[in-house]
Amino acid sequence: MAKRVAGICYIKVDGEQLEVQGGVECPILAVKRETVMAVAGPAGQKETALRPYVKVNTIFVSDFPLEKLSNGTDMTVTAEFPNGKVYTLSGAFIEGEPAAKAEDGTIELEFGGKKGIWQ
Repeated sequence: MAKRVAGICYIKVDGEQLEVQGGVECPILAVKRETVMAVAGPAGQKETALRPYVKVNTIFVSDFPLEKLSNGTDMTVTAEFPNGKVYTLSGAFIEGEPAAKAEDGTIELEFGGKKGIWQ
């Protein structure tokens, strides 16, 4: 039997499930590593912290939690992937300027936060 690696994802904000259309994106790593070069070649590495986030395309249903998302500055966002992995973003808030699109009934959301972990 084949393992499921793609398909339906679930997104919850403070326990309230959003209707998802299309992709969900979360970073795999918490740090970016780069080689530090010396005259004689690689001398080691340096690490730079990466921003934790969740990007998702949601459907703007009638019970969409607009007020919660608009005012939330310390939310918990969980993204459950089809392979069973779960990414949890704590201290989350909406970044950018999301807009509702009437032609397809969607809103693209990007959550930033304080800490993201994979389980």
